[in-house]
Amino acid sequence: MLKLSEINFQNSIYLVRLYPIPIFAISGLFVGSIFQWITNVPDLAHLVWLVVVVMGGIPIIWDTIKGMTHKKFAADIIAMLAILVSIITNNPFPGVIIVLMQSGGKALEDYAFYHAQDSLEELLKRSPRVAIRKNDGIQSEIDVKDVKPGDLLVVRTGELIPVDGISKNDLVEIDESAVTGEPLSKIKMIHDVVMSGTVNVGSTFEMEAQKTNGESQYAKIVQIVREAQLEKAPIQRLADKFAVWFTPTVIVVSILGWVITQNTVTILSVLVVATPCPLIFATPTGIISGINKAAKNGIVVKTGTAIEQLGKAKAILFDKTGTITFGTPKLEYLKPIGDIESDTLLRNLAGLEQMSSHPAAKSILVMAEGKFDKLPNPKNFHEMSGSGVEGDIEGQHIVIGSENIFVEINSKLKEDIQNAKAQINSKGKMLAFVTINGNLSGILVFSDLIRPGVESMIQRLNDFGIKQTAMLTGDNLENANNIAKKAGILTVHANLLPEQKVEIVKKTKELYSNVIMVGDGINDAPSLATATTGIAMGYSGTAISAETSDIVLLVDDITKVATAVEISQHTTKIVKQGIFFGIGASFVLIGIAMFGYIPPVYGALFQEILDVTVILNALRAR
Repeated sequence: MLKLSEINFQNSIYLVRLYPIPIFAISGLFVGSIFQWITNVPDLAHLVWLVVVVMGGIPIIWDTIKGMTHKKFAADIIAMLAILVSIITNNPFPGVIIVLMQSGGKALEDYAFYHAQDSLEELLKRSPRVAIRKNDGIQSEIDVKDVKPGDLLVVRTGELIPVDGISKNDLVEIDESAVTGEPLSKIKMIHDVVMSGTVNVGSTFEMEAQKTNGESQYAKIVQIVREAQLEKAPIQRLADKFAVWFTPTVIVVSILGWVITQNTVTILSVLVVATPCPLIFATPTGIISGINKAAKNGIVVKTGTAIEQLGKAKAILFDKTGTITFGTPKLEYLKPIGDIESDTLLRNLAGLEQMSSHPAAKSILVMAEGKFDKLPNPKNFHEMSGSGVEGDIEGQHIVIGSENIFVEINSKLKEDIQNAKAQINSKGKMLAFVTINGNLSGILVFSDLIRPGVESMIQRLNDFGIKQTAMLTGDNLENANNIAKKAGILTVHANLLPEQKVEIVKKTKELYSNVIMVGDGINDAPSLATATTGIAMGYSGTAISAETSDIVLLVDDITKVATAVEISQHTTKIVKQGIFFGIGASFVLIGIAMFGYIPPVYGALFQEILDVTVILNALRAR
């Protein structure tokens, strides 16, 4: 579909080429009106209108017949019949209105789509286009499509990050709001991931490309948006199903009107007021408006089907790790051992861990954030393959790591660790230990914390009509029950393999028909695909889960699930309002027209007003 954002509305030649039939109909209507009412030459006006209805109506009639040969019994049939009857009865003026209505409806639809998709169009407009590659110390500007994994790139202040990669510098400040919806900029350390489409708001930094432009995060988001725009909404297809019984009914009523009035013009009047343009053109506007509103909330809805089905769901299933919880170790608390103060220990640990890319290190830095003006710089830093780090801070040798790197050092240290562990409830926790100059000086307690707002989200979902919420996890039942209790989730399925998750999704669908699954990992992909609607945690999740799902959350916020359901229900409500209003108004007009009280001309004008009203109503879904 051509986008009106690409159209220069002041270029009349381009408009005529793009929409020849409505422009032709408007011109003919205008010229004929001058002959009819200003120069008082009704025969010439009649001829102009007849030419317009024949020349403009033939393409519409032909397209409708082609659709019928492909077993598409669409609502357009009534409009086709109205045009044919206007020609046969030599009453071209209402036929011109129908031609304008039918062809102009497409232009109105494009206009509505443009306004419904304006924020999504901005996403396409700001796609990264160039990159600065550094090779042997020489910088050169290249097309972003030419970037290869492993290239060293330079990103200057205010520039878009061209592809996904890793930072080669510390303290890089990135604005991720366009991609994630988060309003605050993020500080990236060396080896941290930086995403395409985000903006460098700090100093110039270097990065190593990890993906090509087409494989990067922003390109995937753009592709999802394009797919969402091209999807035909399921509620739109209801209009065609409606035509299966509505069209024969209208034909019967038009014949009945002719019997009552003994006037063939009555047939035309009934067909004109029955033309269901509001159903044909307005419902997609509501669906795309809902998709647009979701996108502004950091929720990418891939299809019109998804936004309709989401609001109908009666059961929702959540993965635990990475979905209900953060999925990465969070420092719950720090316990000093000996004479060292807690803040002093935290400062030294943060100083050492600022050199590490391990998720636990990031959690320590988060706890230290804002507490200290400056962190000490470590010397002789060394990372021990995922099990710990060591280095010198202000003359003290500090080691941070898991129990296994200490137990063989000496028996006293091993005994001290065992005694310290006995004082802590470590069920479902991850422990790390700190030694300073060989002496046990602290214990770090990590846990996979529940995301904020989960409990209130579950309550909101219940308010939206969700009858069952459940949590699926491969974790043990004790840990799962602990998390579920905090979240307010009553049903828990633990110790599950991916295929077992799928079986639970299938059984839930048998009970509730329409089921939502929310997950983030590779092991969730089969369940996301099996559910009626799959929602992926796209910000922190895997690419495969995002690809197999129907909806992707770009913001690292699980509560957006409830927001998505709310948007879906609001959108569906507005679309149904348009359907019922259009049907109701058409039936009222048909009932009046069959007794000869509505001339074809006025009937066409009433229908055009109805079209515009329903389209404007559908835009409220934004």
